[in-house]
Amino acid sequence: MARKPWSFKEDRRLMELAKSSISLEEAARQLGRSPDAVKRMALRLGLSIKPKSTKKS
Repeated sequence: MARKPWSFKEDRRLMELAKSSISLEEAARQLGRSPDAVKRMALRLGLSIKPKSTKKS
């Protein structure tokens, strides 16, 4: 599956969402991206964004 490149606007939105302490799942929903994609980009941007639940399966 081809990945859709992130736009500058999406990068900025992710930064805003991370600052607001939103969950990873909610940020993914708002950005129209998978949680994994959001997590990868957050790491690239040096952001901390937490999943809704921290359960280990």
